[in-house]
Amino acid sequence: MSQERPDAVADELRRARQHRLLVDMVSEVIRQGRLSREEAERLVASTRARALDLFPGKAPTFDLVLAPRFARLVAEFTLPARGKVIPFPRRRPAPSRSERS
Repeated sequence: MSQERPDAVADELRRARQHRLLVDMVSEVIRQGRLSREEAERLVASTRARALDLFPGKAPTFDLVLAPRFARLVAEFTLPARGKVIPFPRRRPAPSRSERS
């Protein structure tokens, strides 16, 4: 029995370390700003699924603590969706002096 408790504590520490590393790495990937919003949202969903594998039943904690952090990162650092950026009209070159006369 005395051996079970240290093993459980060691397992909890291992899972917490793995979770922290995962969240930090995903945060840095999003901060690089090279992902589309859709890609970043899929990455966050995968991170949530892995976090719940590590800590079953902790979905409310993830949603309360980490979801706002990821939402802010996604909003701030993802690339705009294609087709939603309004293109500026191209300027016509100014007429040369010979064309003005």
